[in-house]
Amino acid sequence: MGKLTVEKCDIEGLVVLTPEVHGDNRGYFMETYQQKDFTEAGVDVTFVQDNQSASTKGVLRGLHYQINHPQDKLVRVIKGEVFDVAVDLRKGSKTFGKWFGVLLSEENKKQFFVPKGFAHGFVVLSDYAEFCYKVSDFYTPGDEGGIMYNDPDIAVEWPIPDDMELIFSERDKVWPPFKETFLNK
Repeated sequence: MGKLTVEKCDIEGLVVLTPEVHGDNRGYFMETYQQKDFTEAGVDVTFVQDNQSASTKGVLRGLHYQINHPQDKLVRVIKGEVFDVAVDLRKGSKTFGKWFGVLLSEENKKQFFVPKGFAHGFVVLSDYAEFCYKVSDFYTPGDEGGIMYNDPDIAVEWPIPDDMELIFSERDKVWPPFKETFLNK
């Protein structure tokens, strides 16, 4: 394998990857994605689209998923710092309804692979953050699903300081609880 540190997570399928950074007096260089290395790390996915978002401190996006066109995602931060979360929505999985979170920042250069079958979201901890993600399927309008970020059954431990005011989209304010969507069917 190439110069890629791979951390398997407690939830099967989730992977944290850290590329090797080459730095000198000019700055640095790193390969953010190299298909062979990622395949050897267990991330054997064809990505079809790259996305980038910019957000300010306190923005919480999520927890999102696509219903009929699920996506594998490879996410990273190029500016700032976020706490990134994935929730296992795979019925039959021994970790169904469990979550995993990781701090992603421009300093640690970590990337987080979130496979199909997970809800995904993040909160911005720095004053500003730019967030990039590769996806394996195209966004399909009308195919969105979501779970409330503070769902009591999932109980994500967001590292949100008491004095941080959260900022949501109108849609993210009204996602239903996990139990209503996944346990009552």
